[in-house]
Amino acid sequence: MDQARLIDLQSRYIVDQGPKPLARGKAVASTGNPIVTETVMKVLAGGGNAADAAIAGALVQAAVEPHLTSHAGMVSFLYWDAKTKRAYQLNSLGTLPHDLAPFRPINGVGGWAREGAPGPQAAIPGFMPGLGAMHDRFGTRPWSELCQDAIRWAEEGHPVSSFEYGVNVFAAPFSTYFEEGRAVFMPDGYLPPVGSITRNPSLAKTLRDLAEEGPTYFTEGQWARDFVAVGNALGWPARLDHMTANPPRWQEPLSFSHRGNEIVSLAPPERQAVFCSLVLGVLEEAGIAQMEPFGADYLFYMSHALRLAEQACGFLHDPQYFGEGATAIMDPAYHRSLAQLIKASRPKVDLTDHVRLTTGAAAFAASGWNSAKSKAPVGSCEISIVDAEGNWLQMMNTVQSGGIPGMAVGGVAMMGSHEQTSMNAHFSNWRTPGARMRNILGNTFVMKDGAPWLALGTPGNVYATVAQMLVNILDFGMTPDAASDAPRMLPLEDNYALTIESRLAPEAVLGVTALGLHLTPMPAWDWNMGSFQMCWRSDAGLMASADFRRTGTAASLI
Repeated sequence: MDQARLIDLQSRYIVDQGPKPLARGKAVASTGNPIVTETVMKVLAGGGNAADAAIAGALVQAAVEPHLTSHAGMVSFLYWDAKTKRAYQLNSLGTLPHDLAPFRPINGVGGWAREGAPGPQAAIPGFMPGLGAMHDRFGTRPWSELCQDAIRWAEEGHPVSSFEYGVNVFAAPFSTYFEEGRAVFMPDGYLPPVGSITRNPSLAKTLRDLAEEGPTYFTEGQWARDFVAVGNALGWPARLDHMTANPPRWQEPLSFSHRGNEIVSLAPPERQAVFCSLVLGVLEEAGIAQMEPFGADYLFYMSHALRLAEQACGFLHDPQYFGEGATAIMDPAYHRSLAQLIKASRPKVDLTDHVRLTTGAAAFAASGWNSAKSKAPVGSCEISIVDAEGNWLQMMNTVQSGGIPGMAVGGVAMMGSHEQTSMNAHFSNWRTPGARMRNILGNTFVMKDGAPWLALGTPGNVYATVAQMLVNILDFGMTPDAASDAPRMLPLEDNYALTIESRLAPEAVLGVTALGLHLTPMPAWDWNMGSFQMCWRSDAGLMASADFRRTGTAASLI
């Protein structure tokens, strides 16, 4: 590649972490990568709708961000259809064969197979079946047409950003464990450096076949047969019939009211609507209207509410196979009781000396990078779109919960699933035919007068961050972009440690310490805490934004 072309690609498609410009127009979109945003806007400009644009965008995203998503991963989305004036939910996570034991070929090496925790297990991919289901129901452009940009980027290559390089360094012990993975992530024997162009010709061939044969190429065609053969060779006795045994599930999303808005989010076994309902309900009962944003009382109540919601969601399962847990968890009387419980645990005396003595001087003074022990795997991508016809879409596509861990088939790199049979697991499933796993994805609409005015979602510790965004916007009155910039926290831990981005006012730090909590600060803007891709309607028209924490962009049609 000549130097001028290289410089052009670098200048157009390498985006750094930090503030991003807003977009405004008659159609808007936000994605986690400028190449993906470009494809989305190209489809919209060419007459495609939000579903078409999301399909093309997701196919490209898995080609240019294999460190975060995969054509063998999974998708989940909310769609507001302007014609029917209804919201639709698609659950297309990867699935676990009900008759096979967990198969974890990589354990404890680091990266996505963290030390001291079970490695991910092999799972049947949900990504391509999900895109196929979206296309069948809402797509308007030919499938082959929507594949073309992904083919081109896989063939010609994309420039490596510092963010991509950093994630690849973190994931390398896992992603390069097998020779096939090294062919994707170390094509020349080392990780491609920042600014270089990385290609995936094997993936380009796979995508050309996908364009010709359609989504079933990944469930019934040659790619599916190769996937099964690779799994068998490693000791996983998967069969071709497993690839279609548990198809994507269309569901009614779940909604609840808050401050004159209807919040529409993912229904069980996805956790988001239930989790957010509990957090917002508890804080309402605790008197959030009188709390200073990001002051000590807010930090105390929010961190406890997040912890209680996390625990309550352990009782949430696939409602087709279990009882209806959502109703009990979303009950305002339950929220009132939990708020009273938190209030009773608020100390009446200053506990600063207790925190100083029990944490030690060094930990008490710490303000640096916290350990990753409390962080779940965060390899995912979010797409947010509003088209000119008034269709709204919020979709996650991710490397999580699909494929054979650390392996690549036809240039498609895979992570597998971090599912565990555990009440506190973010991905948990029961091995029975047709069951779908509980999960933490975050696609959410906020509606008023029967239509969406805000769509948001994020990768990266999704379970804790969406509720905080809704509080920032609906309770504190922030604009969506200001709410996205605000510091985020994780649920309070067993030892009263509060992990939060280190941008608190000094009086908040002193106040929350006096309440007995030990702060374990993260970087001021931590990429593990998500990257909200959002669209919203304001007095100025349709708007879109991309989060500071990662490398996305927003764009519009004027």
